[in-house]
Amino acid sequence: MKKVIVPLMICAIFCLISSCKSKQKEEVTFTSGIDLANLDTTVSPNDDFYQFACGGWMKNNPLKPEYSRYGSFDVLGENNQLQLKEIITETAAQQNEKGSVAQKIGDLYNMGMDSVTIEKQGAEPIQAELKTIADMKDLKELTAMLADMSLNGLNPFLGIFGEADPDNSSMNIAWLWQSGLGIGDRDYYLKEDEQNTRDKYVEMLTEMFKISGYGKLVNMEGRENELANAVLKLETAMAEKFMDKNTMRDPFKTHNIRTIDQLQNMLPAINVKEYLEAQGLGSLESVNVGQVDYVSALSQILRTTDLNTIKAYLAWQVINAAAPFLSSDFVDASFNFYGKVLSGKEENKPRWKRVVSTVDGCLGEAVGELYVEKYFPAAAKERMLKLVDNLKVALGERIQDAKWMSDSTKMRAQEKLDAIIVKIGYPDKWRDYSKLEIKDDSYYANVVRARRFENEYQMSKIGKPVDPTEWQMTPQTVNAYYNPTTNEICFPAGILQPPFFDMNADDAANYGAIGVVIGHEMTHGFDDQGRNYDKMGNLANWWTEEDGVNFTQRAQVLVDYFNKIEVAPGLFANGQFTLGENIADNGGLNISFQALQKAKAEGGIQEMMDGFTADQRFFLAYANVWANNIRDEEIVHRTMEDPHSLGRYRVNATLPHIDGFIEAFNIKPGDKMYVAPEERAHIW
Repeated sequence: MKKVIVPLMICAIFCLISSCKSKQKEEVTFTSGIDLANLDTTVSPNDDFYQFACGGWMKNNPLKPEYSRYGSFDVLGENNQLQLKEIITETAAQQNEKGSVAQKIGDLYNMGMDSVTIEKQGAEPIQAELKTIADMKDLKELTAMLADMSLNGLNPFLGIFGEADPDNSSMNIAWLWQSGLGIGDRDYYLKEDEQNTRDKYVEMLTEMFKISGYGKLVNMEGRENELANAVLKLETAMAEKFMDKNTMRDPFKTHNIRTIDQLQNMLPAINVKEYLEAQGLGSLESVNVGQVDYVSALSQILRTTDLNTIKAYLAWQVINAAAPFLSSDFVDASFNFYGKVLSGKEENKPRWKRVVSTVDGCLGEAVGELYVEKYFPAAAKERMLKLVDNLKVALGERIQDAKWMSDSTKMRAQEKLDAIIVKIGYPDKWRDYSKLEIKDDSYYANVVRARRFENEYQMSKIGKPVDPTEWQMTPQTVNAYYNPTTNEICFPAGILQPPFFDMNADDAANYGAIGVVIGHEMTHGFDDQGRNYDKMGNLANWWTEEDGVNFTQRAQVLVDYFNKIEVAPGLFANGQFTLGENIADNGGLNISFQALQKAKAEGGIQEMMDGFTADQRFFLAYANVWANNIRDEEIVHRTMEDPHSLGRYRVNATLPHIDGFIEAFNIKPGDKMYVAPEERAHIW
């Protein structure tokens, strides 16, 4: 995940609709691409299109106990995880050469599945780390402690990482970023109606301090609740100074280059040079401070907080990161809060799923190379590129037709569109895991080694040119992204398959499901964040002043519209926080629908199938992408932390702004899905 812009987006694939065999054309009969069982025809599409298009799917796919939300993405994710399990277990069952990638994959999986040993070890794997923290004598030792924890992949108080320079996107620089809130978003600490969440958080902390033995280490056995409440108080003080999620959407406000001396003056409680040197960054002359106000306030927070509280907070950071890899008492305590309280899940995923995810996380591209070899046909890359080209043409046409933009801004927008780099399936070169050691000491110890390996890899980028061939997701990931600093869209192999593309379906449905989400990724280059980067990925204002005002006014229509949606009693959607994704949905729909019209004009798309026109099937397929069931707790959680709107509103709140949808289903004034033309959001 990128730190500047969270690139948690979706992707798509398209395949040609003709095939040859023995040099002779073969007649192919396509389905409509619409499963009629997914529909709820008791509801009018003019009043609740989401329920009409997805009601049958929701009825036939009830929430599983291990899920807080279960939808189309999760169906594909489950299928991918079964494929990964097959690959990993086959590898683990072999006699693999020591030091080989296969040995590392197999041994890590086998240790994760060895529940007997993990239960026997209990809290032992983290005892050395906890004792080091407990033995801290004063604040002067904090610098070395934070540096070592950073090397282990932990980021209490703040984190440092390598990222492209906003002023020179071809070079990586060091970024300093706020971090370390155990619950998550700052609103959990500051909103009055989240008191129950905070109470449950303290209960978990208390339990964790007990079972880890940390309370005993610091002579607080039986008083762990005091430690827990002190940690909550410290994290609340941090949350009060954190930059809020809406402000962080403005990349200019997180662009604050400071010299090392300036940073030291901002953060006197920490020896900045020592902190950097311990991480191999001693030669740095400057760093980009993402949140200046928070970093400036951190020293005061540290100096006014009791040392025992700081130590308890650091111990909690270790325990929290280790819990999923320790004995069942740790796993259960963690799940009871993060799974049940925050998301409403009823039970944890089975061990094999959790271990497969761990192996995938620690050796992602190594697993990905095996995955691609077995499950991803090379020909899919060619087919995908053709659809991307079609969508690029459609977006270019919409840019030129935008009456609210000046010719000079249109020219630069087209240049940026032309410069977009497209990555499909898997990288051309794979990562080298030779320096990662997997030993037979403990499951958790190997996870820490993997974190250190990854941290070293990330730190090694600082001060070096950006690698344009690097991928930010593994090939087996069921997701996609747009990266503004490299101006690239990426569609991993993991999502380039059903239910997002159906080779047996008519193209109208494929444009609606897959074409839209490709257009979605392209539009991210021109949303409220992406538009601030030029074709080279540099943070620069390439808009005329009038065009910038026009864009903001048009985007505000979506902000205001989504702000009025009550997603739960007393809780409303955050139109500003979700603006980038809502713009991308709006643009993706318009772009792909325009491409569909061109494809229809060229022939080959059947107009009526299963009682629906081609245009209607387009929108039904789009809605089916977001079919899901979701728990009440997860609605609250995602509304607070996810920049994407909830699935229901990616349909019911997005489609009323699409002229083609209004016409396709003959939506009239008075219908609940109707928005008057002058009130619709027209951006891309």
